Amino acid sequence: MSPPFLRRLDLPGLLARKSFFLFGPRGTGKSFLVREQLGGKALVLDLLRSDLYLRLAANPSDLEEIAAAAPAHSLIVLDEVQKLPPLLDEVHRLIESRGLRFLLTGSSARKLRRGQANLLAGRAWTASLFPLSFCELPGFDLDRMLRYGGLPSVVLSQEPEEDLRAYVHTYLYEEVQAEGLVRRLPAFSRFLVTAALANGQLLNFAQIASDAAAPASTVREYYSILEDTLLGFLLPAWTKSTRRKAIATSRFYFFDTGIWHALIGTRVLERNTNLYGRSFEHFIAMELRAYLGYARRDDPLCFWRSKHGHEVDFVIGDHVAVEVKASRKITKRDLHGLCALQDEEVFRHLLLVSQDPTETRSGAVRCVHYRTFLTELWDGSLL
Repeated sequence: MSPPFLRRLDLPGLLARKSFFLFGPRGTGKSFLVREQLGGKALVLDLLRSDLYLRLAANPSDLEEIAAAAPAHSLIVLDEVQKLPPLLDEVHRLIESRGLRFLLTGSSARKLRRGQANLLAGRAWTASLFPLSFCELPGFDLDRMLRYGGLPSVVLSQEPEEDLRAYVHTYLYEEVQAEGLVRRLPAFSRFLVTAALANGQLLNFAQIASDAAAPASTVREYYSILEDTLLGFLLPAWTKSTRRKAIATSRFYFFDTGIWHALIGTRVLERNTNLYGRSFEHFIAMELRAYLGYARRDDPLCFWRSKHGHEVDFVIGDHVAVEVKASRKITKRDLHGLCALQDEEVFRHLLLVSQDPTETRSGAVRCVHYRTFLTELWDGSLL
């Protein structure tokens, strides 16, 4: 039975052009997407299968023998390729010698980067799979998305809180430890909660280190682990402003609102609270990131904050600036950051995205309902 959503990422379309790495956090549905879109068109080799893993670990060259059994010109999928980085040398050789096309999926780039794996020198491009987005969910429910996030299994769950707790327990703790990424799990657990409490805020390593009772160097390494395992992402500061000096400190967001709430122990997400506003902003960050990834846009996603406290939540390249407010009625005060950024005379679009149903304009700033904004974003008319 097909799920009640349609993924935006088109694997056959991508693979018609080149071999690809497909990265995404566990639970985003990479394996399901491969089965759904590639079906019998691909030979799928799952490195989580112990027999296959042990065979290829002992003799990576056996990949050619296995591939020879596949029909000519077929696609070959290596699922969880980070489990066996040396296999990429064979992939490289088979792309060159036999012209095979590969899809190499993984939930962590850390082992590949840190192990100096062969990243195929441009012979394979990179794509990402994200949690479900606005455009992929018919009957989109904002409040459910803000509270429980967009992991497919959670979206379909009758008990989303239980599934989120299980994800946090089995992956964020047990698997991170099993991968040997951290030596002391209690210290990492404290850090995770502290990092979650600071989600979307300016990174202050000294303060987070103090709250997590860990050295600042360890905190930096833990953030690096979260990035490399795709569990979160840094949002850098846009520092090109000339009229107002910008800060250069980054922000950090977890990859999914539901995982964030599971970490901080949210029970009920109430409107008209700071937590609801932060969740709405986090959701828009997820949507922007997913759109840029699926549309294969290389525009950087940043935020802007001046030394004097003027701030705009998201800046896309040098084209679009977006301020996010969860309120159902916007005021002139909500425009201050965008008006300050307007003085830079850089951006084509200055948008205030809120839950106010009335669309208005204030000078160069366009105030739109979030559904209008997301519809224009995903149909490509905004960028």
